Order: sequence, then structure tokens, then C-alpha cells
Amino acid sequence: MRLLESRMITTDSIKTAATKIAQLMEESADELNAADGLLGDGDLGITMVRGFREIIEVRDSLPDDVGMALFQCAKAFTKSSGSSYGTLLATGLMSVAKKKKGQQEIQVEEISALLDDALDAMKQRGKAELGDKTVLDVIAASSQAAKDQSDGSSVLKAINDAVTSTIDEFRSRQSKIGRARIFSEKSIGLDDPGMLAFRKMLEALS
Repeated sequence: MRLLESRMITTDSIKTAATKIAQLMEESADELNAADGLLGDGDLGITMVRGFREIIEVRDSLPDDVGMALFQCAKAFTKSSGSSYGTLLATGLMSVAKKKKGQQEIQVEEISALLDDALDAMKQRGKAELGDKTVLDVIAASSQAAKDQSDGSSVLKAINDAVTSTIDEFRSRQSKIGRARIFSEKSIGLDDPGMLAFRKMLEALS
């Protein structure tokens, strides 16, 4: 079962997605830690594994209210770690949760606008801008790719392609914010670890 087998996302979809992502994070932890070690603290894989383990702990008790389900996931993720990346992801989830509170589904056609809402909240929280070579850039690309999409499988493919293209594009750029900016020109030629973690989550859903 995939996250977007039809034209909507429900709490059952979120449960399935959480399981798939948690499994892939366990398998990818060393890879993400290594990528993060080149530009950061080297613990991004640990952050992702711990965060999704906490989500799995609450998975079976998630309510049918899709907004509240996302809120519980965000709350669980932040429980495991105070990392900046974890906080950003939770902030994005919280933004979507507020929009969808009291509803039981997310239509595919809503994904682009919801990603834009999450992006705005994450920009404000992280004090970063588009072009800084962060996860925000792949989220912006995802939002653009999701526009005018109405089918679950096609929107996932479009988003995956956009994220991969964005990672390739930014590889030759310099990191401009966070710990990565300390590396200055040495960051050129390296992938932003936050972007890689976002792509891993998408891979789990495909």
C-alpha cells in the first residue's frame, strides 16, 4: 500500500507512510550520518531514526482526524530530538495539521498549497530563505511539481523528479546558512544532508 494510492491521503495512509519511512530511515542512518558529517554534526541519520521510532510508537492510536494525526506525528518527532532539522520538519507538519484539523482526508489537489504553507512556517522558524541550499529548496520544488496534479502516483513521481533535479542543481552551490555555511567554499560539490533526508522519505513512499 502506498501513501497516495488514490486521490486522497487519510490517517491510514499516514500510518502506512510512517511505517515505510521508519524502515528506510533505519537502513539509511549511516548514509545520512556520513553526509551530515561532511557539513554538520554527523547525526542526521540518528535524528531521523529516533524521530520515526517515536512516530511508530503512537501510530496505532492516531485519530481519523487527519489534521490531529499529523499533529500527533509532529509532537512525537520533536519528543525524540531537539535538532534543528527535526524542529523544522515538525514545524512544517504542524502547519499542515492546523490547516486540516477537523477533516478526515487531504485531496491530491491540496498538496501544493499545503507544502507552501509548510514552507512559509519553516522559513520563519529556521530564518532561512530559498537559495540557501537547505531542505526548503526541495520543498519549494515539491510544491511547484505538485501543482495541477490530481493523481496520487503522478504527483509522487513529479515530486520525486523535482527533488532529484533540485539536489543536482544545488550540489554546485555554496551552503549559506546553519553549520554548513562554516565550510564556505568547501560545501560546493557536496549535497545538503537535509535535502537527502527529504528524498529518502519520498523514496519510502514510492
